[in-house]
Parts: sequence; structure tokens; C-alpha cells
Amino acid sequence: MHIGQALDLVSRYDSLRNPLTSLGDYLDPELISRCLAEAGTVTLRKRRLPLEMMVWCIVGMALERKEPLHQIVNRLDIMLPGSRPFVAPSAVIQARQRLGSEAVRRVFTQTAQLWHNATPHPHWCGLTLLAIDGVFWRTPDTPENDAAFPRQTHGGNPALYPQVKMVCQMELTSHLLTAAAFGTMKDSENELAAQLIEQTGDNTLTLMDKGYYSLGLLNAWSQAGEHRHWMIPLRKGAQYEEVRKLGKGDHLVKLKTSPQARKKWAGLGNEMTARLLTVTRKGKVYHLLTSMTDAMRYPGAEMADLYDHRWEIELGYREIKQTMQLSRLTLRSKKPELVEQELWGVLLAYNLVRYQMIKMAGHLKGYWPNQ
Repeated sequence: MHIGQALDLVSRYDSLRNPLTSLGDYLDPELISRCLAEAGTVTLRKRRLPLEMMVWCIVGMALERKEPLHQIVNRLDIMLPGSRPFVAPSAVIQARQRLGSEAVRRVFTQTAQLWHNATPHPHWCGLTLLAIDGVFWRTPDTPENDAAFPRQTHGGNPALYPQVKMVCQMELTSHLLTAAAFGTMKDSENELAAQLIEQTGDNTLTLMDKGYYSLGLLNAWSQAGEHRHWMIPLRKGAQYEEVRKLGKGDHLVKLKTSPQARKKWAGLGNEMTARLLTVTRKGKVYHLLTSMTDAMRYPGAEMADLYDHRWEIELGYREIKQTMQLSRLTLRSKKPELVEQELWGVLLAYNLVRYQMIKMAGHLKGYWPNQ
């Protein structure tokens, strides 16, 4: 099943019943209330748009990309009873501003961990397969967004829109997002990736593309817990010393670190030991560097094929931006705080649909959620 089919089923299902009782089966109202309290977002005054329900409005923004925000609220029927049957657009904006972004971030983070732990992921040699990669989001061209998200320049010319840079981590067999961080275009993807280290669990293998090649980042990644491994293409021109041969095209190597890297990354020594795999495909030679130095535990013949699975996160981004967001390249929100809120809502909505797909796949023998 593709995510487009799942979204279509959700839409058909929700035409017959309130989505709070369909997709809402997987999002605990108590968890939402707890996240609001932890974020310090409370309302003493009784309002027609309770903040607990506004979280669903943010999810609806991602799932119903064509609909105006106030129509999403009216469709979801999340207002308390009042004299007016429908909500005014200005009231929805005010409710979003009261909600803020921190509470939605907490809902995403806690549900991501909860759903990830509840899913029986297949392993390779006892490791869960993860990947990290970056993606850009375009924001509306407003003075507030322009100030918060500086534009990139191309040939001395600024980009047409302010942009947000995001790095996500995904479990590759389910497409569940497990962590995310975002910043401005001035932030490097390595800096954003470093924010995901603490959220990466033990007994994992994280696949990275060549843009994340930083011995400091890689060392910090593997040292943060037990069996937190990584695999990445070797940087072109990288200098290394072969320590010993482990098999055909399989060597234990040492790489020297730079003084600048040692200054930036605490705990990084003068050299770093890793495993280098050399594979030839369609006449082209590839070099893959990994922290899995135990040749008995991690057979080299299988390891090279693992890296192909990194493409799953690219497919996940395509599902989010093309299928779920209908290829609408610009976000809705005109203020930075609401941009962040909207982005956390997009990730939460994607995981919500993906988790429903996991539950559906569980009833089909021989099928995985990413099929």
C-alpha cells in the first residue's frame, strides 16, 4: 500500500465519521494534554476552540492541504457549542498563536518514540535500520519570515522565498519518523544532525549520505550509546591507513582527525578506527565507511547491500511533499512561530498515517508497511 492509498482511505472513512475516532484512535488525548502542560500552554478561560482540539487542526492542515484553515476546523467539528455554527478565520489564527509550536513539537516527539517502540521492526544482526537526510521547506514571503529565515543567495541574488532547513531520522522498514530538527539555511546539516544524536536509540544502524561526512559527528554518534552504528560513503580524497584485511574489499582502517575537528567535537581523538568496504557495481567502484568493525558479528558480504536502503528516506520525503502536501511548495504560515508549528504538524500527520498503515499491514501476512 502506498501512502496515497492510505490517505484516500482516511478521507473516505472520515466522511462517515469524525476523524477524532478514526486516526484519533492512535493519538491519546491524555498525551496531548500532558504535552500542553509540559509546554506551559494552558488556558484558564473556556474557549470555543480548546487547545487540545487545535492540535488536530494542525494535523488537519497537513492532511487537507487544499482546504482553508477555518474550513478544516468546521469539518473536524472540534468547537465547543456556541451561538455561531461556524468559526471565523481570525479565531483560528488566534487559537494557533495561543497553541504555539512547542506543544506540537512535544506531541510529535513523544508519539514518534511511542509508535516506534510499539512497532515490531525487522532487524539486521540485531540492529534497527535508520537513515538521516535533509529537506528544505519554503515559507511565505513575509517580513517576519524573512527576518527569521535568511534567504540563500545564488550568484549574488537572494532566493525568492525564505526557507527552513530540516533534518529528519526515519526507521526504514516502516517509514516512521523517529526524530527531527530544523533551523535556517545558515545552519549546516551536520549541526542539525548532531541534535538527533541523543534521540537515537541503542542497537541501531544509521545510514547517511556523503554530505554528513564529519569524523567528529560520526564519532559522537557511535559514542553516545551502545551499538549506535553508522554507514556513510567515504569522502573523495580522504586519507586513511589500512590496519588489516578482514575479507575481499573489506579492511579495518585508521583515519586521522584535524585539529579543528578535535576542537569542535569533545571526545574526538587524534585518529579514528573504522571499517572500509569496497564494492563494484556496474563497473563503478564505491567505498563505504562504517563503525561496524566487528567482522564476526557484522558480515561484510551483507553490509554493502544495506546501504541501498537509505533511499527509503528519500521516498518518505516524496510521500510527504508530493503526496500528502500535493506538491504545494510553500507552507501556509506567515509568522515564524506558526511556521515551526506547521512543520511539526506535518511530521506528526505523516507519522499518524504511517502508524495506521503499520496497523493495517499487521493484518496482511507477508507485507511490510513500506510496500
